[in-house]
Amino acid sequence: MKTAVILALLAVAVADKLPLTSPPVAIVRSSQVNPDESGAHSSDFEAENGIVFQFSGKEAEEGGANMVGYFAYPQEDGSLAEVKFVADENGFQPESSLLPVAPAFPHPIPQFVLDQIEFARLEDERKALESQEE
Repeated sequence: MKTAVILALLAVAVADKLPLTSPPVAIVRSSQVNPDESGAHSSDFEAENGIVFQFSGKEAEEGGANMVGYFAYPQEDGSLAEVKFVADENGFQPESSLLPVAPAFPHPIPQFVLDQIEFARLEDERKALESQEE
């Protein structure tokens, strides 16, 4: 019981030192179009801190929705992070300079990988011959 009281007092002391939550951010622009009879819909907003979000879409024939959109937010260095996206039956497909890029393919396969593949092939052949002999 003493331990619980001490832990509670410690939690209160630590919580008192935590920074307060940041103040609310005002929305400076907002519009929304709810789905009409064709299923088309859109929404966009902009916040006073520079965050922007826009999307529009339509219900898909197979269910779900197809959308295209854009969002941006200011980064700590002052630059603007921007992401364009499509979301459809092929999934979420973002496009941004922020995203990592896979190396160009075909890229050279390292020799140790080729050696390992050859070793595995020879091992499979050896096992196949052994099983035929039995």
